[in-house]
Amino acid sequence: MSETDTPYGTPFGDLLRAANDAGHSYRKLAESAVDPTTGVAVKYATLYRIARDEPIMLGPGVVGAVAAAIRSAIDVDERDVRKAAAQQYCGLIADDPFNASDGETSVVVVHAPGMGRKDMPRVEELLRRYAAGELPPELSGENETSS
Repeated sequence: MSETDTPYGTPFGDLLRAANDAGHSYRKLAESAVDPTTGVAVKYATLYRIARDEPIMLGPGVVGAVAAAIRSAIDVDERDVRKAAAQQYCGLIADDPFNASDGETSVVVVHAPGMGRKDMPRVEELLRRYAAGELPPELSGENETSS
């Protein structure tokens, strides 16, 4: 664990270090560090800071740019990069505690560290009902009243 390690781990930094270990310098990675949606670009110094588990100014475009850089070097899904950033910088865990994802559907639940399936019975019930085509009225709009 580094001196700058966070209480939530350093998965975002770990991904950048893996890209660097694969033979790509942070300067080389920065050439690909452009978010395809927003056009936000990050420089090698930002990539280096993330790899050293240091704080950065974080936004969706920055995470997308870092994901593009990492994906230019190693095989990783953009969603996994975004989940790693959320964990490291926001202290949130984004995963599938119900093992409900399959080839067609991804289930991602954002929760506090230490929470598991047993701590989220209402979420599990909602997913079960959704999969059965029984969307609750509060989510389907059927329960809305006009004033």
